[in-house]
Amino acid sequence: MIKKPIGLLLNGVIVSFGLLPLLVQAQQPISDTQVAAMVEALRQAAPQTKNPNDGYYSEWQVKPETLKGWSRTCLKRELTPTQFENNPAIARQVVSCITRRELTNQFRATNNNEIASVRGAACWWMTGSYKGCDKGFTSDYVQKVVRFYQQQRSKPAATQS
Repeated sequence: MIKKPIGLLLNGVIVSFGLLPLLVQAQQPISDTQVAAMVEALRQAAPQTKNPNDGYYSEWQVKPETLKGWSRTCLKRELTPTQFENNPAIARQVVSCITRRELTNQFRATNNNEIASVRGAACWWMTGSYKGCDKGFTSDYVQKVVRFYQQQRSKPAATQS
């Protein structure tokens, strides 16, 4: 009779220790390297209209109305499109902040599937929705982001932007 409770206790301990790495993995934050790779991928994949007055700002081609909310969220103050356009460091800071938020959301939604998370975040970046980028221009864009992201992730950490 004594063996049965001890056996159950040992099984519980083994199962708990076996699940511990899964719990730790599920709670790990997005790394700075992942954020930097995604930010750079979004920059590289940004559609270039060849029109200097296209209504989009910075190398990431951000809309003015989007910029207002993002800068309030990330900087606790609103930036003008000109401030965003003329200060690449601030632009990267805001884009990094929003990218971290969206990648984190997608990592949770995809059970830490990195490429699925990048796809979802790229689709959201282009359309405002995590899904629906499986054909046409948006599909091409998402594929470009994934390709650039993978290129960035394959570089040694010291060489990433």
